[in-house]
Amino acid sequence: MDNTLHYRDGLKSWNARGVHGIWYVALGAALWGVDPLFRILLLKTFSSAQIVFFEHLLLACYALPLLIKHRSGLTGKLTLAVIGALLFISWGGSAIATMLFTSAFAHGSANAVLLLQKLQPLFAIILARLLLKEKLPSRFFIYIIFAMAGTYLLTFGFASPSLRLHDLGTLSCLFSILAAVLWGGSTVMGKFLLSKQLDFHFVTSLRFLLAIPLLTVILLVSGDVWHMHGTPGELTLIVVNLLFQAFFPGLLSMLLYYKGLTSTKAFLATLAELSFPAVGVLINWMVFGQALTVGQLAGFLLIWSTLWLMSRSQVAGETAEASKKLKATA
Repeated sequence: MDNTLHYRDGLKSWNARGVHGIWYVALGAALWGVDPLFRILLLKTFSSAQIVFFEHLLLACYALPLLIKHRSGLTGKLTLAVIGALLFISWGGSAIATMLFTSAFAHGSANAVLLLQKLQPLFAIILARLLLKEKLPSRFFIYIIFAMAGTYLLTFGFASPSLRLHDLGTLSCLFSILAAVLWGGSTVMGKFLLSKQLDFHFVTSLRFLLAIPLLTVILLVSGDVWHMHGTPGELTLIVVNLLFQAFFPGLLSMLLYYKGLTSTKAFLATLAELSFPAVGVLINWMVFGQALTVGQLAGFLLIWSTLWLMSRSQVAGETAEASKKLKATA
């Protein structure tokens, strides 16, 4: 009887992890879609590098005390592989990829840049298979086809992008592809760090703290001029926006994302991240009055339907795996 109860309780625990994991990742990524609400006002006063620098300084107020308080939890875990993965997600995913993506828009066709970003899940899948030895579920390629179709509809609707051959052979496209590689790789590296029993609070904190030295160098090299002017009311609004920017789509989204990643395979997480463009399009429609086309609405529904099917699939897979393990110990 006790063994039966142990088996059932364990199975419920695995089910809960499977249900929540993908949706934590999706919710964290969805919060990134709220980012323009705060960033647009800030861009009138600061450059992109200055905004990101301020964000990381504010987030250090959360990250530094947490690391000092729980520093014993890092003992013996900071191997070369772990340090390399931390630098990858902090420098590569947070700083360099964002700069590459921004430069891509400045140098070439926006349609080509957006289209090439649809390759990001493919890079994450390949890296997860090579580095983490993750096995792909039987219906995975059906999910990725639907998810990528959904992101295409979100970007272009039912129309086809007007691209010529030379649009796909520019420096802009190279930047876009490199950004996709770095962002896809950051998902895999984050999963690797969590597999080393690093708490997701630690991973989030180190991601923010390690980026500050690089961002400082970027600011010094860029030579951006600081413009802090306006009435007291305007300056107060800027400070409030910075705080919301840092702690709402910044900190909260990362905590939710890494919490979900602890129980979600990397290649499934990178598809769950597609909730970001879905919410971004919705925000543009509801707040900034950019009309949502029928094609974009179809893409939005397609992405969220795919996420629901993925969560059901992960639950089924983890339940089967848990059943075998728990029966062996019951």
